[in-house]
Order: sequence, then structure tokens, then C-alpha cells
Amino acid sequence: MVDTKAEISSIAPFFIVRDLQETVAFYRDCLGYEVGYSAPEEKPFFAILRRDVVQVFLKQIAEDVPPVPNSERHEWARWDAFAHTEDPDGLAAEFNRLAKREIAVVKDTEDGLRGFEVIDPNGYVLFFGKPKGI
Repeated sequence: MVDTKAEISSIAPFFIVRDLQETVAFYRDCLGYEVGYSAPEEKPFFAILRRDVVQVFLKQIAEDVPPVPNSERHEWARWDAFAHTEDPDGLAAEFNRLAKREIAVVKDTEDGLRGFEVIDPNGYVLFFGKPKGI
């Protein structure tokens, strides 16, 4: 028997959302994602959004099952997802242009990263960036 190591090609956050249509519109219109899948066809409550090789899974469950972003649980662990980009400055400029307002401000973090946060309509905090000096 040969010992092999299977490759993992990606991981995607799976967010519970208040309003699927509002959330999809934000990711599509402000962050440049495309809807790869949604179901059911009539009144969808689940969607997979894609941009490049990155995916985000969204699901609207019920009014009594709200989103719970990390930032609501502890201020020191506010990010719900990290997306690596080689060009945080260029990506922030693109997001601000798409959103037609400033939603992304690039900075250097205390953790040695360069990037920016974007907060989606449910309060999820997405960080787009990379380690400084790389």
C-alpha cells in the first residue's frame, strides 16, 4: 500500500444570512462575485457565490436563526473569513469602485498583514490581504 497525501484545493466559508437576496446582491454588486448556484429555483434560500477560485456559501434558514458573526462573539476574533490577495490595494480600489462608496480601506495590521476588512450586510467581517513583505 502506497502512502499518498490527497490534495485539498480550497475551503469556503458557510454563512447563515438574514436575507439571501440582499446578501447575494452585495457580494455580486460590491465585491464582483458571481452566483454559481442557488436553490431551490423558486424562492432560493441557498447560494454558492464565486470569484476566481474563492467561494462563499450562503444560507437563509429562519427568522429565529440569525447570523452570528465572530465580531459579535469576541472583539479580538472579528474576522469570519480571510481571503489572500497579492494586490490588496488594487482589490480595495476595485471594491470601492463597484460599491460606488468606500467599503475598503487598506492598512497594515498589528499581525503583520497588509489588507482591508469588508463587512457584509449580516455583519460578517471578511479580510482581504497578505502577509507584509511577501
